[in-house]
Amino acid sequence: MRKRTYLRAGAETAAGLVLFLMFVGSPVLSAQSLDIPSQRWGVSFGNSREFTGLRFNFRDSRVRRVSGINVTLWQPRKDNKEAVVSGISLGVIPGGGTLKGLQLGLLGVAAETKLSGISIGLLGLGSGGDISGINIGGLGAGAGENVKGLSVGGLGVGAGEDLFGINIGGLGAGAGRNMTGLNIGGLGAGAGENVMGINIGGLGAGAGENMVGINIGGVGVGAGNRLAGINIAGLGVGAGDELIGLTVAGIAAGSTKVRGITIAGGAVGGQDLKGVQLAIGSVLVTKGGRMTGLAASAFNYVRGQQVGLAVGVVNYAYRVNGLQIGLVNIVRDNPRGLRVLPIFNSSF
Repeated sequence: MRKRTYLRAGAETAAGLVLFLMFVGSPVLSAQSLDIPSQRWGVSFGNSREFTGLRFNFRDSRVRRVSGINVTLWQPRKDNKEAVVSGISLGVIPGGGTLKGLQLGLLGVAAETKLSGISIGLLGLGSGGDISGINIGGLGAGAGENVKGLSVGGLGVGAGEDLFGINIGGLGAGAGRNMTGLNIGGLGAGAGENVMGINIGGLGAGAGENMVGINIGGVGVGAGNRLAGINIAGLGVGAGDELIGLTVAGIAAGSTKVRGITIAGGAVGGQDLKGVQLAIGSVLVTKGGRMTGLAASAFNYVRGQQVGLAVGVVNYAYRVNGLQIGLVNIVRDNPRGLRVLPIFNSSF
């Protein structure tokens, strides 16, 4: 009796399976994959080349397009550079030519051309081309070209060309060309050309050309050409051409041209100073230069023209269009007897 019951249940199950396959279609078995119910959509087991739906494969090779959920156990082969995967990519190291959507990698995520959407790799993630979206790599996140969006790397975040958005690297954040947005590096943040936004480096922040915004470095902040905004460094702040804005340095700040309010524990220096220059040690103007505004330090040493007010223990200038106030005040171009005066001096 029990045997007949088992036989009847088995027959009913088989009949149900037959009816299901008649309804959805028959599974397709190719040399590359088992696809249900169609070779193009449904559920696929194996290396289907073009598929929409739920797909499982050990290692992708020569895939053209996958839309839906793509689950792979290992990183793609080198011949998979043209693959476009849209949707959800899951695996140890999911990858392809272009990945769009949600990418979750147990070890990492890798794209040959473009990575966009939400990408999370336990060790790291990268793209030979661009990365955009929310990108989190346990060790690092980087792209050969551009990175845009929110990017977090345990060690670093980097781009071969431009870095845009919120970029946080445990050790550093950097770009080969330009960096724009909120850029934070545990040790440093910088770019080969221009940096704009809020830039914070545990040791330093810098740009090969221009840096504009709020720039903070534990040790130093610098730019090859122009540094503008709020610039704060534990030791020094400097720029090759211009230093503009509010600048605070523990020891020294300087540039060829200095504009704004500049404060340093040791010295402020340059060729053309304009604004308010405050230093415990000295305000220095190179030979033939000019100081316009207010200079206040122990020793104001202007080897050129002073226009405005200098307040210090010792004040020195070649020419003064304004006033020196201090214990010793020296105007080199004054007549004999008026070159060195106590309390105050000016050009006579």
